[in-house]
Amino acid sequence: MTSLKNLIPKAKINDTNTGNRMKYLQLVDYINALIESDQLHIGDRLPSLKQLEKQLGMSKETLLKGLNYLSEKGIIESVYRKGYYVRKKSVSHTYRVFLLLDKLNVMRDKLYHTLFDQLKDVADVDVYFHHHNFKVFENLIRENLNGYTHFVITTFLKEDPAEVLNLIPAQKRIIIDYNQTGLDGDYACIYQDFEHDIYDGLTQLKNQLSKYKKLVLIAPTEATHARHVVEGFLRFCMEHEYPYAIQHEVGAGNFKKGNTYITFSRYDTDDVALIKLARSKGYRLGKDIGLISYNDTAVKEILEDGITVISTDFEAMAKSVSKAIIGKETVVVRNPTRVIVRQSL
Repeated sequence: MTSLKNLIPKAKINDTNTGNRMKYLQLVDYINALIESDQLHIGDRLPSLKQLEKQLGMSKETLLKGLNYLSEKGIIESVYRKGYYVRKKSVSHTYRVFLLLDKLNVMRDKLYHTLFDQLKDVADVDVYFHHHNFKVFENLIRENLNGYTHFVITTFLKEDPAEVLNLIPAQKRIIIDYNQTGLDGDYACIYQDFEHDIYDGLTQLKNQLSKYKKLVLIAPTEATHARHVVEGFLRFCMEHEYPYAIQHEVGAGNFKKGNTYITFSRYDTDDVALIKLARSKGYRLGKDIGLISYNDTAVKEILEDGITVISTDFEAMAKSVSKAIIGKETVVVRNPTRVIVRQSL
């Protein structure tokens, strides 16, 4: 294994070609040059900070800034209690993006692939999942704090993640989908406004809803954003004097002809349950009962001749994230949502 200590005489930090470049970037150029010239290899360990201070005549602050820059680019990595190691021979992209999602589904897949397409020429994108497990969420962030230029994160956790999210420098932090509270600094956020979206969506569907007797919201208790959806639902029903009910699950005992059901189950299980109940009773979707589902998929487009949806635009969300990264903009925007009317209403 090569030691950087033995390589110091072979290159100079403060020569005439680098004199006008910031000190920490001179260190970056220097280590890159050693890697590119095969004087440092993948897996080699760099000297300690004290050794680098002595050998290169740079301050600890400057060295840390340079080493963190190299870590963000994925060229080196920090190993706890061991030091810095060479990870890549070279890097062709400007950015490294840590994408942390709550789960894998059709909508998240669309967001990831759109983001990848938007950034493929300028960034490496690594995707992780926390599956609503706070400990997994925390560990993933803590373990990767120095490894990326940007952190794009979806929360949807029962626990308050603000303290962990505040470990990420604000300029690197991009929160998506859920407008998390309690965060420090100026950071980018592209979020769904669940209360506004259901209120606006139902307002657009007033004509279709007029033939039904009652609106029934199926609101799973485990959904983090359920209270926001409920607030928007109640506001619409009260302002327009619609009879309504809120249920936590679908059941034969409270399934009635003449109702419109609104679902936002995480895995669309409520849609399936409602369709099965309608079939068992001989009810026609769009005639005897109505169904409105959250977030469009290819299956919803054809299931039962089409399910009406209130759907956020995950492609637009990914494009806004890309704009925040490439344009270095601290954007805080509500993601667009659209209503697609189909046979189920």
